[in-house]
Amino acid sequence: MRELPLSVAGDPPLSGTLALPDGPLPVPAVAIASGSGPLDRDSNHRKGRFDAARQLAHALAEGGLASLRYDKRGVGESPGDWRRAGLHDNVDDLGRALETLAARPEVDPDRLLVAGHSEGAILAAALAGRGARVAGAVLLSMSATPGDELLRWQARTIAPTLPASVRGLLGLFRVDLEKKVAANHDRIRATTTDVARLGGAKINARWVREFLAHDPREDLARVSVPVLAITGEKDLQVDPADLETIARAVPGATVHRVPDLTHTLRRQPGAPSMSAYRGELRRPVDPEVLATVVSWCRQAAPAVPATD
Repeated sequence: MRELPLSVAGDPPLSGTLALPDGPLPVPAVAIASGSGPLDRDSNHRKGRFDAARQLAHALAEGGLASLRYDKRGVGESPGDWRRAGLHDNVDDLGRALETLAARPEVDPDRLLVAGHSEGAILAAALAGRGARVAGAVLLSMSATPGDELLRWQARTIAPTLPASVRGLLGLFRVDLEKKVAANHDRIRATTTDVARLGGAKINARWVREFLAHDPREDLARVSVPVLAITGEKDLQVDPADLETIARAVPGATVHRVPDLTHTLRRQPGAPSMSAYRGELRRPVDPEVLATVVSWCRQAAPAVPATD
């Protein structure tokens, strides 16, 4: 495997990495989108190294597929401001990455796929739903629930898993986490700027407004290419039951609900808890998940034997 720096054309240009397998070229290729927030091309944040995009790219290369992953706007080596980018801007950015990948001589433009984790999966589904020229879409830990409903579900689901001391404080001050989240949503909906302050912190208000209003089921209903969807049984940020929604929306979709897998794409024994993320992220992405993705991509965009 070898990796090359590659800039995604457009405004703003995005810095990325083209990963190429050993062997004859051109080959099938995957445009990879990371999750929400200021994540770099490897899906890493200064507070947490998810590393999902990098490990996926390397697994794909070992399986004979190329890939392109990129720093989001205002992250890593990409110019811009991630706080001013909306959800639909991020879909456009993935589309630009796909076009940049298709133009490379090492890549077969007739055997392209998109893949994403968390928000990246929402972007991949949206792009495929727009009719992008892809052979398939890989949706890792994707929510198929409208954004405002998802964030309230997260509050309900995460609250019981918080440490006892935190739950005690919430009870002492009579804080209903779900109601607090809903109230914050109302405040953000009332904003009109790209960036706003909430509780003293700067937030990407434009992205949040678009996310709250976004219904991924509408994108899924327009997808006409094969889909692989994988979500962990212990995901606290995406409802694992959404796999059933994806299966209904995309006839023939391949779905996997993986035991013990969390939103980090690692497995967690015992009761699920986000407090275990730090320990999980010291381990590699689940090898079975990577193997499933690579095998599926090879079938969706099969390699063409080289001819003399």
